[in-house]
Amino acid sequence: MALHCGSFCFTTLACNPLATVKFSQPIVKASVFPSTLSPPNVRLNVKGKTKAIAANGSPETNESPLVVCFGEMLIDFVPTVSGLSLADAPAFKKAPGGAPANVAVGISRLGGSSAFIGKVGEDEFGYMLADILKENNVNSQGMRFDPGARTALAFVTLRSDGEREFMFYRNPSADMLLQEDELDLDLIRKAKIFHYGSISLITEPCKSAHIAAAKAAKDAGVFLSYDPNLRLPLWPSADSAREGILSIWETADIIKISEEEISFLTNGENPYDDAVVRKLFHPNLKLLLVTEGAEGCRYYTKEFSGRVKGMKVDAVDTTGAGDAFVAGILSQLATDLSLIQQNLCRM
Repeated sequence: MALHCGSFCFTTLACNPLATVKFSQPIVKASVFPSTLSPPNVRLNVKGKTKAIAANGSPETNESPLVVCFGEMLIDFVPTVSGLSLADAPAFKKAPGGAPANVAVGISRLGGSSAFIGKVGEDEFGYMLADILKENNVNSQGMRFDPGARTALAFVTLRSDGEREFMFYRNPSADMLLQEDELDLDLIRKAKIFHYGSISLITEPCKSAHIAAAKAAKDAGVFLSYDPNLRLPLWPSADSAREGILSIWETADIIKISEEEISFLTNGENPYDDAVVRKLFHPNLKLLLVTEGAEGCRYYTKEFSGRVKGMKVDAVDTTGAGDAFVAGILSQLATDLSLIQQNLCRM
């Protein structure tokens, strides 16, 4: 879903203490990659070295190691008045969205190097999304356009009772139709980290393309990063969602998961019990991250575990906060994967 600056700054600072980010202008409620607004000027401290980021989102120094994000990019429609159900909303405004695309833009805005691989419709929304990636210095050479399907649409709102409400239009949408022979395998093999979710596993041919892309990355020695990003309304059933998400679980090197997703995948077990979380830790996993919203996050490796508390802020909109968290983590790990061993144990 669309990413907003309030949640972006909160999660990056609270859950990614390895980076120091200073904004030179006030934080405002806005999509993380709007087509009409320029991002704030940022100075990013990475392992003691300051990198300047221009107002157009482009790093002023040499490119950092590449993170390739694979999956969906779509248009979110959000109510112009917050706290209402979709049916009660008087009007909607469009915003670019899709978790993998959010992560790619977030990494670029933190001074990293990112690319997006996915498919949109050969329509006005698809062209708009491609332009937004370019404006935010995200490599889009792996993006494809489908002349026979539309760009995916999603309506999303946070109701007054705190429940998030989704309505998707994908029957099918272009992102579901990405084929294996459309993959830019050279781009994937150049990556330091290959990041993806589970939505691309729901239907063919995108499922096969996803599996082929991940295999190409793994065979090339690329680290695999997985955020399941559970969206039950898109799956045929809860059982198929659980099976699909877990079908690629043991190939990932890094997994980010929420409390709700732990409960879902473990059939209702306590997500705050370390023993329950450890059940999800497979032998090849390097880092398991559990996000807890305003409370911060927990982290687990084979040797140690711990938690980072959240910062107290006045939240504007938490939509996309998980994507912001992932962007902050991956932007740091891409520069030095040994940070998993060297820094987390000192938190």
